[in-house]
Amino acid sequence: MSEVRELYQELIIEHSKKPRNFGKLDGADHEATGFNPLCGDKVTVYVKLDGNVVREIRWEGSGCAISSASASLMTERSKSKSLTETDALFQIFHKLVTGGELEEAETAQLGKLAVFSGVKEFPVRVKCATLAWHTLRAALEGTKTVTTD
Repeated sequence: MSEVRELYQELIIEHSKKPRNFGKLDGADHEATGFNPLCGDKVTVYVKLDGNVVREIRWEGSGCAISSASASLMTERSKSKSLTETDALFQIFHKLVTGGELEEAETAQLGKLAVFSGVKEFPVRVKCATLAWHTLRAALEGTKTVTTD
């Protein structure tokens, strides 16, 4: 196994065992719950906006290591971003995990989210990696629930 892939796996394990921004966010402006029936992952995302900027974001739920790590890293990367930036990040992340071609500038925007590049090799795991992202999008759009299928 390459050293880079090993580091990526370690980061995913770290975030799944010690997730960042985990727990309910009191006073959230937006909230949605997502479910992946294939894997059993379930996540609720809470967002507090300041105008069109994500001021606070938290999540809670249960699932596989990829799902939990993705939610953890998503919250870290989305905090203090505008809604436009958050949506652009979703698009880039989705392209990453589904095997789309990324431009150099897009890759730079991913930061630690690049650890999920290997997910494209396991199509059934794409839904695990994107569940929290789809749930965040649903929360911001005012949809209360989302199911990946």
